[in-house]
Amino acid sequence: MLLNNPEATTKALKMLRSGENFQWYFIPLFAFVVYIYVTEIERKNWKGIAAGLSLYATHWFVEIVNALIQHFTGHSLWTVPTGTSFLLLVGVGWELSMMFSVAGVIFSKLLPFDSKMKILGINNRIVFAVGNAAFFSIFEIFLAMTPAFVWVYPWWGSLPVFITVYIPFFLMCNFAYDWKPRTQRVVIGSLVCVDVLALIIFAGFLKWI
Repeated sequence: MLLNNPEATTKALKMLRSGENFQWYFIPLFAFVVYIYVTEIERKNWKGIAAGLSLYATHWFVEIVNALIQHFTGHSLWTVPTGTSFLLLVGVGWELSMMFSVAGVIFSKLLPFDSKMKILGINNRIVFAVGNAAFFSIFEIFLAMTPAFVWVYPWWGSLPVFITVYIPFFLMCNFAYDWKPRTQRVVIGSLVCVDVLALIIFAGFLKWI
């Protein structure tokens, strides 16, 4: 099978959850994330917190799927072969994961107050989801030009990422922002449970990812 950089998979697997590349900025980066959430809790911005956690849980689900693709086919769709202080899964390092942990909180602050307002006849939550997804997909083109982030297959690029990864991220984020508190707890809690269970089974017991 034609691959852009098959060696990237081998490099990433050698780094996977190894402490050899640890850098001290790992700790303050985590502290900044905690500070953001503590600040939002202090402000009682539960809607923003729900947006953040929903996007982050979706991010983990997608990364687990990508890691399972690597296990069953030999190569993931994207991988991180260098440049991270700690590789969590084959396609995500600590730095990327911390960014996604707060992305939903940050981008929820751009949402109009009126959840039913339309832009060009389309609900603003959908418009903002597509716009944010486009921004991230375009930025990922730059990342894929560096040695730190690799699109492994030639057919995998910004358009598939836009459709299958970032649009679901931001649709979940934007709609979770408006859900009733009970719906937020049930849906986000369920997705977190799925992620944690998958990590326990596939990373802990089976050692697949």
